[in-house]
Amino acid sequence: MEITWLGHGSFRINMADQVLLIDPWLTGNPMLPEEQHDAATQGATHILITHGHFDHSSDVVALSKSLSAPAVGMYDLMTYFEETEGLSVIGFNMGGTVQLGDVAVSIVPALHSNTLSSAPTSPAGREAGFILRAEGHTVYLSGDTGIMADMEWIGDYYKPDIGILSAGGHFTMDMAGAAYAAKKYFDFNTLIPCHYRTFEFLEQSAQVLIDGLPSVRVIEPEVMRSITL
Repeated sequence: MEITWLGHGSFRINMADQVLLIDPWLTGNPMLPEEQHDAATQGATHILITHGHFDHSSDVVALSKSLSAPAVGMYDLMTYFEETEGLSVIGFNMGGTVQLGDVAVSIVPALHSNTLSSAPTSPAGREAGFILRAEGHTVYLSGDTGIMADMEWIGDYYKPDIGILSAGGHFTMDMAGAAYAAKKYFDFNTLIPCHYRTFEFLEQSAQVLIDGLPSVRVIEPEVMRSITL
């Protein structure tokens, strides 16, 4: 499995027979140069969207059409993209699991907000995270979230060994909050922070997270540098 950070909350994950784009934000993403957009997205099989905010969903229409990659996520949001943009979609809801090739994708709660900048009155469902299972690994993608009690059952039921947690503060948990959540609710072997460094008012370093979890391999990702697990 290869996990590649595209900056902010965006990832490319090569897992089993799938190439998954998670909340790919290209247009206006200050961390991902335009000349790297094609390399970041080529070969993608599916696009997973946690919620409708612009920095997570604004490129889904163009990417889904150019890559012939279905969009995957909350039923309400996917229905909007299907009906208004003609996208191929896979919509499901809390507690549901879909099989994308050899990768099982489950949708789990997050604690945030959810609107579409382009259509604020359209139903976008609720904000979400994802569980990915394949290759003997279980990955928890928190999406944009604060600390929440639901993390207890997510950790207990799915038992993820790899965590990708939003940790930049201001809009989500900060590094101290992510360390607290990881220690209290999960038993990660590997943890990758995201949704930080993008803007000056977000956290710029994961050192607090690293110091707070001495028994966990915390990896500070670098844009377009694959992490092999």
